[in-house]
Amino acid sequence: MERLQKVMAHSGVSSRRGAERLITSGRVQVNGRTVTELGTKVSPSDEVTVDGIPLERERLVYFLLYKPVGVISSRKDERNRKTVLDFFKDVPERIFPVGRLDYDTSGALILTNDGELAYRLMHPRFEIDKTYIAKIRPVPTNEQLRRLAAGVRLEDGMTARAKVRMIDGNREKGHASVQMTIHEGRNRQVRRMFAVLGLEVRKLKRVQYGVLDLTGLVPGESRPLKPYEVRKLYHLSHGSRSGQ
Repeated sequence: MERLQKVMAHSGVSSRRGAERLITSGRVQVNGRTVTELGTKVSPSDEVTVDGIPLERERLVYFLLYKPVGVISSRKDERNRKTVLDFFKDVPERIFPVGRLDYDTSGALILTNDGELAYRLMHPRFEIDKTYIAKIRPVPTNEQLRRLAAGVRLEDGMTARAKVRMIDGNREKGHASVQMTIHEGRNRQVRRMFAVLGLEVRKLKRVQYGVLDLTGLVPGESRPLKPYEVRKLYHLSHGSRSGQ
């Protein structure tokens, strides 16, 4: 027996919070009976419907994609640009990207149909580290690196503390490579953090997401996550899954 909102999130119908809103608004039925209590538990034999449509309990699948530059991190695009789902046309499950990488940013992106895990990975309170390498100009000063690490003020508030180190820099040519690890996921956050200090990001790649990195992948390639990697991601978000 599992909580109803967890089953709904795992089915991919919505996030866990979204499932809770569907339940409390009276849009969910179990075996034909409308359920509004969040503590309700269901078994695999129970029929769950949302707005009268049966819930499909898909097999949970997890993938790591090395997203190339020039690809949209969404299920579809109104301008018919290439999306990350175009790399998974042979996957029958209804997967979706966990969070986003900008059109002009490459790197590690998780795709799954596990709404519970997606919620945990995206919510800032679970503090899942994401590491980026930015090619920037000009070369930052030690004071600028210190300010980035301490947090900077953006138009939507102060950023949390980050881990920042310069990998290399060429003051004559005026460019540098900086590694930054953050656990927030605001829109274009890394680029905006550098921009506040007058530093322009010329190229940006997310090289690590939690315990996952891009080892063995080239842009456009993906691989299924191993069961122990899924367990580690749940562990990082202070949760656990049985049977993984």
